[in-house]
Amino acid sequence: MATLVIVGAQWGDEAKGKIVDVLGDQATFVVRYSGGNNAGHTVITGGQTYKFHLLPAGILHPNAVSILAGGMAVCPKSLLEELDRTRAQKPELGELRVSPAAHVVFPYHRELDRLEEAARGDNKIGTTSRGIGPMYTDKVQRIGIRMGEFVDAKKFPVRLREVLEFKNRLMQLLGGEPIAYEPLLEEYTAYADRIRPYVMDTEAILQEAVRRGERVLFEGAQGTFLDLDHGTYPYVTSSHPTAGGACLGTGIGPRDIHNALGVCKAYTTRVGEGPFPTELDNEIGQQIRDQGHEYGTTTGRPRRCGWLDLVALKHSCRLNSLSGLIITRLDVLSGVGDLEVCTAYHAHGGPLGHLPYSIEEWEGVEAQTQTLKGWSEDIQGARSWDDLPKATQDYVRFIEEFTGTPAAILSIGPDRDETIILRPDLVWGS
Repeated sequence: MATLVIVGAQWGDEAKGKIVDVLGDQATFVVRYSGGNNAGHTVITGGQTYKFHLLPAGILHPNAVSILAGGMAVCPKSLLEELDRTRAQKPELGELRVSPAAHVVFPYHRELDRLEEAARGDNKIGTTSRGIGPMYTDKVQRIGIRMGEFVDAKKFPVRLREVLEFKNRLMQLLGGEPIAYEPLLEEYTAYADRIRPYVMDTEAILQEAVRRGERVLFEGAQGTFLDLDHGTYPYVTSSHPTAGGACLGTGIGPRDIHNALGVCKAYTTRVGEGPFPTELDNEIGQQIRDQGHEYGTTTGRPRRCGWLDLVALKHSCRLNSLSGLIITRLDVLSGVGDLEVCTAYHAHGGPLGHLPYSIEEWEGVEAQTQTLKGWSEDIQGARSWDDLPKATQDYVRFIEEFTGTPAAILSIGPDRDETIILRPDLVWGS
């Protein structure tokens, strides 16, 4: 068995796309298992920059089959635009397959996303306005249109008419305008015609691949603390970006997952609203933001930046049963000076022995930090552990010791080559 889950161990934006690109060449299948185009991955290789929102980063490897699995929210227009754009940059891509169980995002989902966020007033969640939340609402309400229905020329017009009638009434209640049926049907039928050849039973394909012992790489989107159940609710996404989501979103059973690696930055960022105990709203936070180019791939919004939160990271390691950590953006901390890491939470005058599970409990939480020596050297040229400054090595060892989780891979720059694999046994196994 050789299956590997790559999961975001923080609040997303941990450079998972680069890691999937690095490892994708070694896999037969690269599978995106949750979320939609509210996520963003950037891959830099061969002097080219690729930006992905729906396509797995593994699509750049012609020998790998990329799959959009059943747990995903797929905007047909965005998918086709992204596919065309990527092919224009690199004509030779891997095969693409789409699960018939994946749900389809329509314009009424995006409009409802906008209207609902506006209706929240001062209690905004900070969504990407891509319609992902309203689509997952349809999924739970069992009125969503799945990809298998979407590409069925007989079923789709019927399903679209019945769902649109209900959505138009809902949008009008929220102060929006109705969407006309015929133009929407015409536009999305054209998308369905192009997507139809990619739609097939990916669940059976993956189950058979696991049975044969082929390498399957599961590509997570967003991050652990945006998980619908285990994140900082309600400031979360609408799906399950944790490692367990790889099973829920693909049809692969828990005992068929071999390794799970959590990608974490050497510091912490998050986008949108919600608790952030180590946030740096000062010149150091701005320095990290500028040196790390911390602006959203999907929205362009500046990311909130802060010190590494080891309390949250340790919880993430346990929640995801991580085999190892992939520590990225170590190069960004060069020249920052001495570094702080959060080693405990305090609230209401005393220590907090667990990660809060409600917004009320997060209120008043303060990060207790420990100072570690920083480094000033440019480490992007490092290609082995021994090439790194001692202060960088000590920083990595401190993370390992505190979380009880070994570092498997280090990323010391955005390019594919700027990667150090410390523990190959934690990737695909021995």
